[in-house]
Amino acid sequence: MTSHRAKRAILTALADEEMVKILDCVMDVPMSVNDIMREKKIPYTTTYRKTKWLLDEGLLVVSKIDITPDGKKSSLVHTVLKSISVKYKQNDISIEAEQNYDVIRKVMEKFFSLE
Repeated sequence: MTSHRAKRAILTALADEEMVKILDCVMDVPMSVNDIMREKKIPYTTTYRKTKWLLDEGLLVVSKIDITPDGKKSSLVHTVLKSISVKYKQNDISIEAEQNYDVIRKVMEKFFSLE
């Protein structure tokens, strides 16, 4: 990974306990902020703020938008990376990341199914 911004985002996320919990929670199954909050016992405002940051930095994607029974929109988010390895050597940080191909496949299926 060569992008300085992407490296900084990954390092920031890995250094934050709540962000790691969020990433772990949506690695295999997309979830809403409310579901993440309940499962990981993170306060709602913290979950919302950190999920938004992860979305803005490209570490999460919205995989589905549901309409709740009371008519509100609920976005389901999923992590774009399956694993991350960080290496530091003499003022050089290298990061290797494995993409979460399940997410990429689902997004592509949705995109190409639009007619």
